[in-house]
Amino acid sequence: MKVKKLTALFLSLLLVVSTAACANSGGATSNSDTAGDPKTTEKTETTDTAEPADPIKLTCWVNEQHTEIFEYGAELYNEEHPNNPIELSLEFYPVTEMHNKLLIALQSGVGAPDIVDINLTWWSNFMQGDIQLVPLNDIVEPELDHMVSSRFELYSKDGSYYGIPTHVGATCMYYNMDLIKQAGVTVEEIDAIETWDQYLEIGRRVTDATGMAWTAYETLNQRPYWPLLNECGLDYIDADGNVTMDNEENIDVLEWMYDVFQEGLATEAPGGDLINESFYNWMNGSNCASLLMPSWYMIRLMDYMPDLYGKMIVRPVPVFEEGQPRSTCVGGTPTAITSQCKHIEEAKELLYWAKLSDKGSINIWETCKFDPVNLNVWTDASLTEPMDYFSGESFFEIMMPYIENGIPSPINPSDEKSTTAQELMRNNVMYQVFVTQEKSPEQALTDAANEVRNLKN
Repeated sequence: MKVKKLTALFLSLLLVVSTAACANSGGATSNSDTAGDPKTTEKTETTDTAEPADPIKLTCWVNEQHTEIFEYGAELYNEEHPNNPIELSLEFYPVTEMHNKLLIALQSGVGAPDIVDINLTWWSNFMQGDIQLVPLNDIVEPELDHMVSSRFELYSKDGSYYGIPTHVGATCMYYNMDLIKQAGVTVEEIDAIETWDQYLEIGRRVTDATGMAWTAYETLNQRPYWPLLNECGLDYIDADGNVTMDNEENIDVLEWMYDVFQEGLATEAPGGDLINESFYNWMNGSNCASLLMPSWYMIRLMDYMPDLYGKMIVRPVPVFEEGQPRSTCVGGTPTAITSQCKHIEEAKELLYWAKLSDKGSINIWETCKFDPVNLNVWTDASLTEPMDYFSGESFFEIMMPYIENGIPSPINPSDEKSTTAQELMRNNVMYQVFVTQEKSPEQALTDAANEVRNLKN
């Protein structure tokens, strides 16, 4: 991959140098007339007299883990348009700083990038008033029939799609079978788990036999609470914009989690969440037997918990009641084009190649181990190949039956109250309930809900 990137970069530089002496005063030209529908774009043969234009410069603010996704998208775009190449500049910022910087740039009308990753936590901030993101319907709608459409609905408003998903982010259970087998529990018994009651029955056997935690809760984040809500068809804000954080069903879910915690089957995640070094070291020491996390957590396990190699398996999520979905997709980082972009059509096509095309979707898996939203590639050999880290099993063969017909997402993440609700869950509710235990689940959720309701007062 690195050789290909260096080769592509070298060829692009040669193209720029070769045209410098004879470039006319018109400068760079847009390919908006030739880009067309990326789905039907075909390579065209160039002649010796064809003269490449100066590269179109695009800036992208990006999560550093996603770098290779966009680099590969630019590479594919440039293969299709050798005479009208893109020069992509990637910039990285701490996640909170990036979203604050983006909001200021869009509100002031200057300083925004052409392309940007926006985490779902902050998404609602950019969906208010005169939206400063470009609708992407023309590249999204032709592809939806073979995509996980619920992922796109997350990033839409009033019929317009404003973000391209990075992955499905399907929630699943991760089981440490090496630890579980110490309790005499077999893979077949794990396979038979369908409900949370069955899950807890197995957990008691494992905890009693090993003294280790059955699972871990984030106390500075919102997992597994938010995925459990979505499994039940619940959320913090309903489809009409009403605050539902403190309704009876939401309280019941958090009280269920609290009871599991009090029983000793669940423990507080070291460091407060599942994506920090303290937790990685703890989990790597086989101190926990199971986790509910999105599919993107696979790469975290592989990169930061090497001692679990060959010990882990992936399975669908248990349910409270029959008929509930065995997976959901919460969180996520869509990519958008800002209204300050001067080359919108080229930026759209780059996003098509990077995130929607078959080649780009396969690359998302190969470089990041993210489950692509393009279901066409879920049966590709590169995706279904057994994963040694996960006991020689294929994530896609296991999870496909639970995802191909659609899985639920958060109900109303574009509502202006969504960001505040999520921040209160992460910063207040989980900590107050599971760390200081100063508030009951009902009181913590009621206080947070009232704070959200008072936003406009």
